[in-house]
Amino acid sequence: MTTVPDTPQMRAGTLGTVVGAMWIVHVLDVLVPGAGSVLGHGIVPRTLSGLEAIPAAPWIHGSFQHLIANTIPFLILGGLVLLRGVPEFVFVVLTCVVIAGAGTWAFGAGNAQHIGASGIVFGLFGYLLVRTVFDQRLSSAVITLVVAVAYGAAMIRSIIPAYGISWSGHFFGFIGGVIAARLRHVERARSS
Repeated sequence: MTTVPDTPQMRAGTLGTVVGAMWIVHVLDVLVPGAGSVLGHGIVPRTLSGLEAIPAAPWIHGSFQHLIANTIPFLILGGLVLLRGVPEFVFVVLTCVVIAGAGTWAFGAGNAQHIGASGIVFGLFGYLLVRTVFDQRLSSAVITLVVAVAYGAAMIRSIIPAYGISWSGHFFGFIGGVIAARLRHVERARSS
C-alpha cells in the first residue's frame, strides 16, 4: 500500500478544501432560490430527519456573518491541528462532527435547526488543550497557551445557553475534541 506524502502543501490544501466547501455551500444557498440549504437542513433534535442531518449540518450556515465567525477560528485552530498531519486533522474533524451532532440531536433545543461549524471549532479547541496533557512537550504547551489566551473567554461564553446559539453543539464539539485527543493518545501508546 502506498501512502500519500503529508507535505505542508497537502495540509494547506486540506484546510482550504474544507473551508472552501463551507463557503461554496453557503454561496449556493444564497444563490439557489427556495427555503433551506442545498444540503438539506440542520439537526432538529430527537427527530429522524435531524439524525440524518448530522453529517451535513456543520457545512450549513445561516448568514455570511455566521460563516465568517466560524471560518476565522476554523482556519487558525485547524491549521494548528494540521501541524500533526492530515490524518490527525481528518480524524479530529470527523470525531467532532459525529459527537457534536449526536450530542446536539440528543440534548439540543428541540424547537430549532442546529447548523454551523462551531461544534467542530470547539472540538479543535478541546483537542488542542487536551493534547498538551498527553504530549508533555514544550511546543504543545506554548500552542495551548496561545490558543487558551486567544479563544478561552469566547469559548466559555459560547457554551452558556443563549438565544440563537447552539450551546449543545459547542459543548459536545468540545467533548468530541477531548475524546479525539484521548483516542489518539491511546493509539500512540499502543503502537510504541
